[in-house]
Amino acid sequence: MTRTRMTATERSAEVLAAATSAFAESGYAATKTDEIARRAGVSQPYVIRLFGTKQQLFLAVLDQVCDRIEEIFRTGATQAEPDASPKDRLDALGEHFGEHFLTERDLSRVFLQGIAAANEPAIGANIRTHFGRLYNLAKELTGATPTEVRRFFATGMLLIDLTALQVTEDFDDAPPWATEILGSLGEDGV
Repeated sequence: MTRTRMTATERSAEVLAAATSAFAESGYAATKTDEIARRAGVSQPYVIRLFGTKQQLFLAVLDQVCDRIEEIFRTGATQAEPDASPKDRLDALGEHFGEHFLTERDLSRVFLQGIAAANEPAIGANIRTHFGRLYNLAKELTGATPTEVRRFFATGMLLIDLTALQVTEDFDDAPPWATEILGSLGEDGV
């Protein structure tokens, strides 16, 4: 059997995918580049050669994750009717993100890990920039007011927290407080 050699771009994408799942699981501080290399099937020096430092790799992962979230927002906003209200546009955006949120779980987990590591100056600057871009993009795509977008993000961050707590996996087995929170979504127009 002949093995096909991967290009540097393909290998880099594999390392990014391995890093995304590792950082999503363990966070920035606890993830070792050795573990990322093992998952990607490359050597640890190769990971460093590609990305420089663990921090630069984490920043590349954050950039990729946040670019994907932006892409999901843009696609979700197009699913609203052309004459939809800002709230209906936010709802469409949220529904579309929710669908991907369940299938691309590492997106929200890496986003949370970026927030958790924000005390590192370069990571903090990066995640603040991405958060601001996502906020402004939601406003731009929906025409919603700052208050409406703030509520949208507050609800989204609550859902991300509940997912990280693993109480959204099986709604029937969720603790009563989680079931109450999840059941009340949408009652106040959020």
